[in-house]
Amino acid sequence: MREYLLTLCITAAVTYLLTGPVRKFAIVAGAMPEIRARDVHREPTPRLGGIAMFFGLCAGLLVADHLTNLSTLFENSNEPRALLSGAALIWLIGVLDDKFEIDALIKLGGQMIAAGVMVMQGLTILWLPIPGVGSVALTQWQGTLLTVALVVITINAVNFVDGLDGLAAGMVCIAAAAFFLYAYRIWYSYGIEAAAPATLFAAILMGMCLGFLPHNMHPARIFMGDSGSMLIGLVLAAGAISVTGQVDPDALKLFAGSEKEAVHQTVPVYIPLLLPLTIIAVPAADLILAIVRRTWRGQSPFAADRGHLHHRLLEIGHSHSRAVLIMYFWSALIAFGALTYSVNSASMWIVLSVVILSTIGLVLLLLPRFTPRAPRWAEAFVPPRYRRGRASAADAPETADAADTQALEGLREAASGDPTPVAAGVSGVNGASAVGPRARLADRSRPR
Repeated sequence: MREYLLTLCITAAVTYLLTGPVRKFAIVAGAMPEIRARDVHREPTPRLGGIAMFFGLCAGLLVADHLTNLSTLFENSNEPRALLSGAALIWLIGVLDDKFEIDALIKLGGQMIAAGVMVMQGLTILWLPIPGVGSVALTQWQGTLLTVALVVITINAVNFVDGLDGLAAGMVCIAAAAFFLYAYRIWYSYGIEAAAPATLFAAILMGMCLGFLPHNMHPARIFMGDSGSMLIGLVLAAGAISVTGQVDPDALKLFAGSEKEAVHQTVPVYIPLLLPLTIIAVPAADLILAIVRRTWRGQSPFAADRGHLHHRLLEIGHSHSRAVLIMYFWSALIAFGALTYSVNSASMWIVLSVVILSTIGLVLLLLPRFTPRAPRWAEAFVPPRYRRGRASAADAPETADAADTQALEGLREAASGDPTPVAAGVSGVNGASAVGPRARLADRSRPR
């Protein structure tokens, strides 16, 4: 466990430290597209955050290769090299898309080629555990097609959900945490070495997301872009393929006793088949709804719109941060609910807990304008928006006058042709520091 945590920390540190320089590089390179109709942000924000995430992935694999217990993984399995090859290819396609906006069909072809590269190096589904049937061996073509399909679906599901600041990175981090606990349990408790690659992939994926999140939380200073969303989607799919199609269910030795006992005991065998689906349940649901919605309107399935789940949360009145937290909640509930059920499938408390938490989640969805207020004694420890105190009425005109004065000064400077430059990273500037702060226009409705 210590070596997995060390790999996670190294990956997170490298990703975090490189994101700042990558942001400056993205601004210089012009990887800051104009605001589109479907975008939620209001300022051009640099992309290419996937560059830092890819180097974090490389650093994690390099560190793991030099650790005592994890180095044997690279000697006995070719899966880490297969992951690196596929990740490098999909990352390169994402970088080109972030800069030049390549066609969607070209990206789809690149995703299939990246999956094929991993299959050629041994990262493929060899058999499937099917309830009531047992382990079903797959032919080479069946395994290849199923592997490519899972990779493409996962990549696009993560890419579709990347619409709010910190949403994709946070949801994938939650999914990776649940997957890490499951894969580690299979590797450590049952002594199955074939689950070690999936455990390593999940730890590295958590590090990539945790290192990037501080830069990507609302208001985001940089976006991961397709170079990041497709990359973490591929790593997530690689872990699911490894633990689902490489770990032999018969090695768990759970088929014993009566038929009823065998059904309960073999639940961990079928969880690898279900857990990848629960991990991407929310993004996959968003993907399916988007395809149905667009084809129903006569549009291309790849046509962008503002009908995603996170867009609808904003439309019904939720704030940006609260919409992200709600998506986090549902992802964690589904992923960890499946994980808990795999540990003890006979406990009724698990089902009741999931039902109660689901009810809480539905209540949160129906209260978009509810703002919690902290008690008086805790106001010093919470953000100002959660405090009961309000600015006095006497302060409001002063604030408005100050904003009007600043706006007038800005207009005079613009008219004189000598605008004051805005330094990168100063207060009031979002991700697009090269463009400048948001315009603070005077309220025309107020009498002069």
